[in-house]
Amino acid sequence: MTPEILQSIAFKWFDAFNSHQLEKLLDLYDDEAKHFSPKLKIRKPETNGYVTGKQALREWWKDAFERLPSLHYKVTSLTPNNDRVFMEYVRTVDGEDDMLVAEVLEVKNGKIIASRVYHG
Repeated sequence: MTPEILQSIAFKWFDAFNSHQLEKLLDLYDDEAKHFSPKLKIRKPETNGYVTGKQALREWWKDAFERLPSLHYKVTSLTPNNDRVFMEYVRTVDGEDDMLVAEVLEVKNGKIIASRVYHG
């Protein structure tokens, strides 16, 4: 994939996430996509931070959107290459300190197959 296509996927990801359009967000993912997040590990320790598949992603993000209606990500940097895009952004939620976040989206055949979140 070209860096331009990967960057386009990242912008679509941010648009869907920030507008809390869950199905639009999930459409970017492969049916068997894997996701890791330190927040997931804290809120659902039994997962050890990992979920697999769209249904698990749907449940995770639906819960986040409902609990945190002001949740928003501000892009600070995108670095695409042949099969992944490294994203840096600021996580904002009303009443919480802003958080610097890095996330990697691995893409195959135009769909996200894996994502990993890193917090500072």
